Amino acid sequence: MFSDWHSALKRLALIFLALLLAGWLSGAPALVLLIGTVCYLIYHLLQLGKLYSWLKDNEMSEPVPPPESKGIWGYIFDGIYLLQRREREALLELRSIIDKAQESTAALEIAVIMINSKSGLEWWNPAATRLLGLQNPQDRKQAVTNLIREPVFIEYFNKANFSRPLNLSAPGDSSVMLEFQITSFGEGERLMLVRDVSQLHKLEMMRKDFVGNVSHELRTPITVITGYLETMMDDRNNLPQRWIRPIEQMAQQSRRMENIIKDLLTLSQLETRATSKDQSTIQLLSLLREIKNDAEQVFSEKQHRITLNCAEHIQIKGNLNELYSAVSNLVLNAAKYTPAQGHIALDVIQNNNGLKISVTDDGPGIEPQHIPRLTERFYRVDESRSSDTGGTGLGLAIVKHVLARHGGKLEIRSEPGKGSEFICHFPPERVTPALI
Repeated sequence: MFSDWHSALKRLALIFLALLLAGWLSGAPALVLLIGTVCYLIYHLLQLGKLYSWLKDNEMSEPVPPPESKGIWGYIFDGIYLLQRREREALLELRSIIDKAQESTAALEIAVIMINSKSGLEWWNPAATRLLGLQNPQDRKQAVTNLIREPVFIEYFNKANFSRPLNLSAPGDSSVMLEFQITSFGEGERLMLVRDVSQLHKLEMMRKDFVGNVSHELRTPITVITGYLETMMDDRNNLPQRWIRPIEQMAQQSRRMENIIKDLLTLSQLETRATSKDQSTIQLLSLLREIKNDAEQVFSEKQHRITLNCAEHIQIKGNLNELYSAVSNLVLNAAKYTPAQGHIALDVIQNNNGLKISVTDDGPGIEPQHIPRLTERFYRVDESRSSDTGGTGLGLAIVKHVLARHGGKLEIRSEPGKGSEFICHFPPERVTPALI
């Protein structure tokens, strides 16, 4: 390009010198320069006309070869023609990719919906028509919240917190359970994936019903067995010596089984029952004092030092029995694994982010690899230690479910040899009085 531009400048300089010479020979240099300049401008205007006509012809058709020209204009025509060809090749490649993407998504059983920055529907695959009843073209550009009118979905979509999927019955068919997953991209655009999870939902409900029914059916026979064993233990002086040890072990294991069934029933109720709308306002300090006193009585022989730090005015909205069960499980767990005369701290902190109830102990601590799995049912960090303490392996699962029903979450911090800290986080709307 530099050489063409240099040649054009040289050519212009030569023309100017030739005009000067011709004007000097003719005795009218100004007139000759004017005529030459006008001719030069007319030439360039003709080239611009060619460029305009060529670009106009190429707007709606395949690229046509550029008009013949020399010098700098030839380079301009060739350069624009090359750019046009590259652009059209890129557009064809992009169109091919889009066509393949649409063909592949059309074969998916999962609904794929593209939503623009104004919450309007841009594009969807056939599965979206089958699962959500979307119709083309009448639903195009319509707001997704106008087409899926479930209040739960509207709240989920407007909050824009898509860290967890949303399960919801299909519009017009309550027997079909759908899972909604939304991802934000671009400038306020969203991609929504919807899949039919009816079979998984049914299996999960069967599992919950099975656990609840089996636990309920086992409760009566285990209670009878435990009662008879305790009666025999009370009359141990009249029993043969060789029977006393087996009966003590049976009584211990039957009590453990009774506790497991009790916790399974509690978990089943938390999973299957809807959150009660009639929730009370609870004086938090009074609740924590009761839990602290219970733990001191149950583990009186260990002589723990349990401290409580909570402001008197703090109140929390929720289910009293569920909150008692959650915090009590954390405190009793701390007491189980904390050595005799150890320290357990029960602290409450309120700030603009909500409320934290922290249970800290100076027990043996937990290895990092175990922490993500502690809330799983029957997960054991140490089988022998759990057997010694008589734990059911369900306490932290109950805590997790209770907090989820109250809009909260459980955080676990621990280091081996430095104790553990279990923190219950509650959102600001659960706490009164709110901080100003």
